[in-house]
Amino acid sequence: MTASLLVIDSGAVGRILDVSPTSVVDAVRTAYRLHDQAQTVVPHSTFLRFPDDTVNRIIGLPAYVGGPVHTAGMKWIASFPGNLAAGLPRASAAIVLNSMATGGPTALLEGAQISAHRTAASAALAAQVLGPEEPTGISLIGCGVINLAVLRYVRHLLPSVRVVTLHDADPPRASAFASQVPDGVSVHVVEELDEALAAHRLISFATNASAPHTGLTACRPGTVVLHISLRDLHPEALLAARNIVDDPDHVDRERTSVHLASQRAGDRGFVHATIGGLLSGRVELAPTEQVTVFSPFGLGALDIAVAEMVRQEAERTGGGLAVPW
Repeated sequence: MTASLLVIDSGAVGRILDVSPTSVVDAVRTAYRLHDQAQTVVPHSTFLRFPDDTVNRIIGLPAYVGGPVHTAGMKWIASFPGNLAAGLPRASAAIVLNSMATGGPTALLEGAQISAHRTAASAALAAQVLGPEEPTGISLIGCGVINLAVLRYVRHLLPSVRVVTLHDADPPRASAFASQVPDGVSVHVVEELDEALAAHRLISFATNASAPHTGLTACRPGTVVLHISLRDLHPEALLAARNIVDDPDHVDRERTSVHLASQRAGDRGFVHATIGGLLSGRVELAPTEQVTVFSPFGLGALDIAVAEMVRQEAERTGGGLAVPW
């Protein structure tokens, strides 16, 4: 019997994701719990960099997710920030899924949207678990695709969020972002980063920063910081905060703020818990006036879990193109 490969293009992937935020959140939650239960295999990501180029990179994230997902695959994602000036997306990606029966490829999916949605869903889950029960506002630092998705998923899980404060190093980007904020949400654009940090007790960093550029002294007590871009915060800020990660080993590399903080401290004692441990109920955190920072490296297991959900939905609805393999 001839095997086939289901090719799911960006349009089909986008349609499935846009109507399925609950399914995306469920897939991410499941992947985190399985990772906490040692039912995933997540090798270190492979970073392909280029001679005389400190900006552009392509990253390979292989993973296996066990339990009810029982799927293996790999995301191959390029980050070329210069694309933005040309009106092109910064990130582009492909995800391949493999059969656990034969090892053969079962699906090829456009991956940039999956990457954005799983990142945003993971941030929203962290906001729900770590933050105040009914936050009224969020500050978005970095006004691009990821924080727009973060806003959508945060409001999906925390509909009490009705005020958004925006800051971007490029003010016109913040103004353009403001026009995309959904109706019913009050928007404030601020030029000073500290003003954004002080505006709300829920903050999301999703920037192109390659090196730390800020602390968190302007934050209110008990603020939750979703440090998605991983390299914005000075190591001293992390050492003074309560820190939650997705995987201590994965996030402690590639000169992330966590990596720099562990070098400064000499160990990872400043990391208090993993998001998987919290979601599985294995770990509980007491209320604190400290700033809490969630630093997710972005596990390939999340991509595979969400991609498998998309594959199943495309198969059920007739989306995608089956190609003989």
